[in-house]
Order: sequence, then structure tokens, then C-alpha cells
Amino acid sequence: MRYGIFSDIHSNLEALDAVTRAYQGEGIDKYLCVGDIVGYAANPVECIRRVRELGAVIVAGNHDWASVGLLSVDYFNQFSREAAVWTGNMLDEDSRNFLKEIPLVYKGDGLTLAHGTLDDPGDFNYMLDPYAASLTFALLETVICFVGHTHVPGVFIESKEGILCKEGGNTVIEKGNKYIINTGSVGQPRDEDPRAAYCIYDTDKKSVEIKRTSYDIQGARESIISAGLPGFLGERLLKGR
Repeated sequence: MRYGIFSDIHSNLEALDAVTRAYQGEGIDKYLCVGDIVGYAANPVECIRRVRELGAVIVAGNHDWASVGLLSVDYFNQFSREAAVWTGNMLDEDSRNFLKEIPLVYKGDGLTLAHGTLDDPGDFNYMLDPYAASLTFALLETVICFVGHTHVPGVFIESKEGILCKEGGNTVIEKGNKYIINTGSVGQPRDEDPRAAYCIYDTDKKSVEIKRTSYDIQGARESIISAGLPGFLGERLLKGR
């Protein structure tokens, strides 16, 4: 089984379309979306439609919740608040109802999905260090958990020696260990690599690979500015941070 896992699209249609094209040559059997389909960029409804067309299993992100009033925008900084309010105003009724129904956590197929952490998933905490990872490992009932939220790909590995943190890339799933994989961001990377990030999990090969693909960043930037969203949200795409 080959899973295509992706997160943090953030209404960036140009990036999502590039990732979808990249997946077409990968023999993907099932898609998993780890939240934040919307927020920041200019095409929330179109991105929701694309993800639904993939038949992806989806968990909710903080921007998904904020755009439909399930999370206070007081949670966000100035630019995020403006984008959340703008996004909420752009959603049609079908998209709004769809986002309201997305669960916070998914467990099935021998894996788990959560946008931020398994502990208090509705608080959307960031998993930035081994201690934060340990709280999710303590609750993890499967060998592997996929998360997003930080926009930085990476891996936490729990073994008999403790918890190891490593950068995203290729990871072999070894017997006796547990894994938390941050898939990075499709639509707003923050690891100084502006290319869209996406992930492939091959259960036969017991491997996880985080990959990158280029997309029309200037087009996404121009769409953000033309929509009247804060220009900063477009400028940051150019540097991947």
C-alpha cells in the first residue's frame, strides 16, 4: 500500500496542483490530508474541492476550524487573523459544512493522523522538541503518526534508547520503534525551501519519504495580493519561511 500524505495547503492552489501532479507518477493507493486545507492564500474553496476529489482521509487544522468559527481568531497573529476572516467570508455553504465535520484525529489502516499533537488536539499545540513528541508517543496506539502544523518536515523516533529527532527525508520503519512524521507544508513551507512538500508512505517497503516539488510561486503570490490579503503572506512564499 502506498499512501500520499500532505498537510498545510493553506488555500495555495498553485502548490496543491503541483503536488497532485507529482503524486500521479507515484502509484498512490490512498491519500491522507493532515489539516489546514485553508488559510493564508487566495483559493480556499478550490483547494477544498481538489482534496475532496482525491477522496482523501482528512483531519482538521487550526485554520480549518478558525475559518468556520470553531476556533477563535484571537489565537492568531495579525496576518493570520486577517486571512482567517477573509477565508471565512469566501467559503460557500457546502465548503463551510464540510470543514465543520472534519475530525481532529484519525486512527485506521495501522496509522494515526493529527494536525498538531495527540494530547489536546483541539488546542493545536506545536510539536517542536522531544518532550512535546513524548506526550503524543504516550497516547499513540499505532506504529506511525503523521502530523503537520509547524510547516517544517521532520521525524521523531521513539526507541529503547529514547526519542530521536531528525530532519525530514527518507525514513525506514524498524520493528520495535514508533514514529511521528511531520510532512511539512504544501502551501507555505517554513524551512527555507520554498518548494511544496509532500510525503509518501510505502507499507510494503516500510519506508517514508518526504519529497519536494517546484510550483508557480509568483502566481500564488500575485493571487494573494490581488485578493486583498496581506502582502506579507505572498512575500514569505518566495523564501520558504
